[in-house]
Amino acid sequence: MSSVTITIDGIKISAEEGMTVLQAAQANGLYIPNLCNHPDLRPAGLCRVCVVKQDDWKITISCKLPVKEGMVISTEDPAVQQIRKNTVELLIANHPMTCLTCEADSKCELQRVAHYVGITPDSINRYRRSVRSIPLDTSNPFFDIDHNKCIMCGICVRTCDELQNINAIDYAQRGVASLISTLGNKPIAESRCESCGECVVRCPVAALATKKSLQPMREVRSICSYCGVGCGIHLGVRGDKIVGVRGDQENPVNRGSLCVKGRFGYRFINHPERLTTPLVKKDGVLVEASWDEALDRIVEKFSEHKGEKFAALASARITNEDNYLIQKFTRAVMGTNNIDHCARL
Repeated sequence: MSSVTITIDGIKISAEEGMTVLQAAQANGLYIPNLCNHPDLRPAGLCRVCVVKQDDWKITISCKLPVKEGMVISTEDPAVQQIRKNTVELLIANHPMTCLTCEADSKCELQRVAHYVGITPDSINRYRRSVRSIPLDTSNPFFDIDHNKCIMCGICVRTCDELQNINAIDYAQRGVASLISTLGNKPIAESRCESCGECVVRCPVAALATKKSLQPMREVRSICSYCGVGCGIHLGVRGDKIVGVRGDQENPVNRGSLCVKGRFGYRFINHPERLTTPLVKKDGVLVEASWDEALDRIVEKFSEHKGEKFAALASARITNEDNYLIQKFTRAVMGTNNIDHCARL
């Protein structure tokens, strides 16, 4: 693919044909504030924060402006700064001022943009504030929805449509009453939502927030243990506990995407009832045993139940190779075709 040269704020950069100005700037380490753009999604041009001046006359949004040879872009033109600042001010005027207790504090894109464009208390006080008071939707077991913090960027709607093809949420109502909603404005748990959390991790504010989230002290790269697909994950660890999971963007299998099990099904790891040693039933009671004792008991019992008395259930949480060995063991050693595979965890 051929490249072109454009100028942004006096800096000449190279960009591939087909890129937008915003993509070219980001690829070259230049920041243009934006709220509705996400690298995994098609540009939508909804927030109007990424405005720039093109060739010293035309003001337009950079997320949908294709690059062309010799293009000159200004991101700090006074008219551009004023448009951008007014847009952000209007968003913040209707936004809850609970930053220190907000789940997105220090990770909020609205915070970053507001700081960049120079929002001050005086610039907000000149607006009549009208913060919503819509009750939280806490019906989902993994995340909450706070419409009061929503900035209507549409990233969640586009994620559910473009990436997941579920369409569980969409825009609803009109004007100042507009919001992101399910069909019939039902709680999210009653919708067709699959709780994958892809919308949650892309929300630029905290309109979508994971329940009981904690900031990890460190991350450990691993592979999801829920099935044999091999999705890459980063485990957020705090002390000796896993407090969160995020997808590994560099993993060729999932490229950062996760299902509900991979993203939220980690609490079994630190569960107090998790088995850490084999249990053997003696006099009707399960007692702890060594691995040698447990395996000897398995050999003894299996030897007594060969043929049609025996059945095996393979697992989706092991590799294809292990599942192959299970079916081979069942047929060749135990002498039966009674084997099934349960991927319905």
